[in-house]
Amino acid sequence: MTLDPQVEYVLQLVEQSPYPELHTVSAAEAREIFETTAPALNVRPEDVFRTEDRWIDGVEGDIPIRIYTPHQPAAGELLPVLVFYHGGGFVIGSLDSYDNLCRALANRADCIVVSVDYRLAPEHRFPAAVDDGLEAYQWISDHARELDGDPRRMAIAGDSAGGNITAVTAIGIRNEGDIAPLLQVLIYPVAGGAPETASHYEFAEGLLLTRANILWFYDQYLEQPEDAADPRFAPLLAADLSGLPPALVIVAGHDPLRDEGIAYAEGLARAGVGVELSNYEGMVHGFVSLAAAVDQGKNAIDQVAEALRTAFKG
Repeated sequence: MTLDPQVEYVLQLVEQSPYPELHTVSAAEAREIFETTAPALNVRPEDVFRTEDRWIDGVEGDIPIRIYTPHQPAAGELLPVLVFYHGGGFVIGSLDSYDNLCRALANRADCIVVSVDYRLAPEHRFPAAVDDGLEAYQWISDHARELDGDPRRMAIAGDSAGGNITAVTAIGIRNEGDIAPLLQVLIYPVAGGAPETASHYEFAEGLLLTRANILWFYDQYLEQPEDAADPRFAPLLAADLSGLPPALVIVAGHDPLRDEGIAYAEGLARAGVGVELSNYEGMVHGFVSLAAAVDQGKNAIDQVAEALRTAFKG
């Protein structure tokens, strides 16, 4: 399928950008570029009843979180909870750059959203991000009632690197016997380890996420090449995918990560996990964060919200 015309327009804007490719600058400079450019085409900000920034205990130190409450709970009411992990190649991204998306999900899914600001590379290399992901979920589950949340109605979600953390967290929750989320939402996730699928080469250049940037992200995050085969980085390589929460897996048709996202969905299905796989064929990596300019980004947000509402109803 050809590129969506709205995506083509976005790509034309990107070509005119004065900013350098992320893989040509330092991690600090890449973060500054991302925080400057991310709001331009993002889903428009929505009001929620309350936001709160907190720090929670992690094994290696405090983990920042931001809590979004869509409306004032009635007396004794406990709202469902979504734990969200932002994208950014394990190097960039923040609570602020994903603030608009979390607001939209809180309102549309009518749930508390807790966004997790896990540690970033290269200052904190693998497995710091996934360690923080599991630690944060466990803390939020244990303290959900303090947040007006229902620990029996929780879900997890993330995009790109955050999709990786979501998948690995789901496996960690199962392995440690914690209360499982009702749904895992993986939006164009990093899942396959070494970037050697056909889509990694087919869409290597010119479509927002380039192969050069992927290799740079992984080089910043992984301590050694062998880490690419560790299931905590490559959940597709996990020995056992059975007993995991139902999954919504969203991929983009013109994304280097497309094939590994599809493969992970197929692996979950073979293991007996309920999976809904959606391939937005005319889209590129990151399209959900382009919802102000790309209609399919809005549609994907609505799809995620509907899946969450359905899961929370039980």
